Amino acid sequence: MKQVVLLLCLAAAGCASNQRPAAADRWLLTGTRLYVAPGEPPMDNAWVLVSGGRIEAVGSASVAPPTGVRRAEACSGGVITAGFQNSHVHFTDPAFAGAAGRSRDELQPPLSQMTTRFGFTTVVDTGSDPANTLALRQRIERGELQGPAILTVGASLYPENGIPFYLRDLPPAVLQQLPQPATADEASAIIRESFEHGAQGTKLFVATPQGRGEIRRMSADVTRAAVTETRRLGGLVMVHPTDPEGVSAAVEAGVDILVHTTIDPPKSTWSAELVGQMVARHVSVIPTLQLWGYELAKADVPTHVRDGIVADAERQLAAFSSAGGQVLFGTDVGYMADLDPTEEYVLMAHAGLTPMQILASLTTAPAARWSAAERRGRVKPGFDADLVVLDGDPATDVRRFADVKCTVRAGRELFVRPPASGDPSSP
Repeated sequence: MKQVVLLLCLAAAGCASNQRPAAADRWLLTGTRLYVAPGEPPMDNAWVLVSGGRIEAVGSASVAPPTGVRRAEACSGGVITAGFQNSHVHFTDPAFAGAAGRSRDELQPPLSQMTTRFGFTTVVDTGSDPANTLALRQRIERGELQGPAILTVGASLYPENGIPFYLRDLPPAVLQQLPQPATADEASAIIRESFEHGAQGTKLFVATPQGRGEIRRMSADVTRAAVTETRRLGGLVMVHPTDPEGVSAAVEAGVDILVHTTIDPPKSTWSAELVGQMVARHVSVIPTLQLWGYELAKADVPTHVRDGIVADAERQLAAFSSAGGQVLFGTDVGYMADLDPTEEYVLMAHAGLTPMQILASLTTAPAARWSAAERRGRVKPGFDADLVVLDGDPATDVRRFADVKCTVRAGRELFVRPPASGDPSSP
């Protein structure tokens, strides 16, 4: 009989006091509004009980929160959502170089400024020095640094003799390390090694601009082999497409994610047939609309021309989203020096996405895409306590998505904005 009672207690998440997480790991967050998930009604005057790094319970004004639990006063009083994912980042800034041996004081500020200050509890590194990114990830997981979960695609693969013109100023030693497989077997071997070193996906440059209008393209055999090997290893294939022809080649090869819309050539359009194929084959898109204005401004393209080109990319996003395509939020930060994602939210809204569609691109969509929908992306009991507290409601102004008061990952406060005005910093 005692064994039966014990089993029932364990099934009910424990009845002995020593099974409850320590008091320091159990705390309460309150908010003026809670978005459980993009497709569900928000809860006003809500609370979230966090226990041992997971969400224990969620309630609203109609249900009193538990008493005697520590309250996160500095983070309470805002709009609560699930933690955000930035699906396109790079840890290529010199501030992250030599991450294995740099001090916490050197690494923590740039890490916070690029990620957690804007609510990102998960990021996808789409191309950095793999060893350096792995060292950064390991130090975060060991608790030496406070940062997001890092997914990485390892080293990007380029067409044979196809390094894009905008990377040619890299040091020769770095350029020699950029993989440019000539055969399917060579591509597969590179990917196997990348996964052995901690990658969860592969990034392919299926088309690369060489300057003066020339585009170098990855062979179909190499692309298909890369997709096959990545899938065999349980990863996702991300693609830099460059132009509509590159998009078509990527879709035909069966890739998972396009990491950009396209602006080459100017007046770049995605046909209704192409968009339909993308949606039918479950290809996701990371728009990176903010990047295009950033790049064109660097090239001194006149404002009116720049705005027209960005508008073309917005139309691509609008057509894809309207057709039911899965949109993932990403900014290309790290390559792009502008850390603030506010403009990306504004441009996505201008393309016709609703605030809840943008929230989905930050939460439920990437969780589903990366096969993590059963543990993150929603504010739900049993899920990881990855949370963002905003200082305003993004349903009324999408700029509020960047107005982050607190960022919590696995129940730990990674970023708390000081109450006084000034430059945000991590706790």
